[in-house]
Amino acid sequence: MTNKTIDINESTIKKYVESLRPENLEIRKQVDIGYSYDGKVVILFEIRPDWNDQKKKQQFDFAKIRHYKSRKEWNLYWRRASGKWEIYEPFPESTHLEKIIEIIKEDKHSCFFG
Repeated sequence: MTNKTIDINESTIKKYVESLRPENLEIRKQVDIGYSYDGKVVILFEIRPDWNDQKKKQQFDFAKIRHYKSRKEWNLYWRRASGKWEIYEPFPESTHLEKIIEIIKEDKHSCFFG
């Protein structure tokens, strides 16, 4: 039997991403949501087929959440049209990942979902 450690942060992120994904599998082929997480940085992205070659998939990052262990806080970033990440000024940090996810959900300034 192997011991498996459950990362509560990844579980929280996964639950949020699953809530964004379309239920219909045909729609998921056209637009889907995914994430990457390395223990410190979360990248949320949209997955779409390449407009020129439908067999290829492209990822479009729309939010980045970074954990700073020394400060015990999470920082939220949004991606500008230039491709540069910028701190999300209306609510740049929180000690709780759930609060950061709530800010992304609200998207008051249309930085994450347009």
